[in-house]
Amino acid sequence: MKTNDILPNRQSHRLQNYDYSQRGLYFLTLCSQNRERLFGRIENHKNILNDAGVMVEKWYNELPNKYQNIKCLEHVVMPNHFHCIIHITNQQENTVGNIVRWFKTMTTNEYIRGVKKNGWQRFNKTLWQRDYYDIIIRNEDMYLKIAEYIKTNPERWNDDRFNEQEER
Repeated sequence: MKTNDILPNRQSHRLQNYDYSQRGLYFLTLCSQNRERLFGRIENHKNILNDAGVMVEKWYNELPNKYQNIKCLEHVVMPNHFHCIIHITNQQENTVGNIVRWFKTMTTNEYIRGVKKNGWQRFNKTLWQRDYYDIIIRNEDMYLKIAEYIKTNPERWNDDRFNEQEER
């Protein structure tokens, strides 16, 4: 029996034949596994990060130190997901996928240390969902709309599609 016969058929969300290492703006969304609320809470439409949420933000801000050809733009750490815009300023060897993988590895490792040393909420098997969402930002108008979406995301938490666990 082949491995492909026993694994679920996964369809990639990536744009086929697109070079994700080329310069450009990328809107990314990463969700915690099972959309567990591990990074903080929303109160009165305000984002209140816990130590784990601050840690996620810290590693996002470290990305340009690891990858010299990127800039970190707008971002928001929500209770169970993370939105950001990264700007690849010059063609590079690393793809958006490589960048996301490194980010997930670093945040997962530090989260595990936080569980052991600081009593952070445990997670089941993996911190992040296997995949992530991406949108290639193609023009300034699109960038401005997405940046506003990120900025105002905590205000819309009650209607957020990632806010499935709470009753509304």
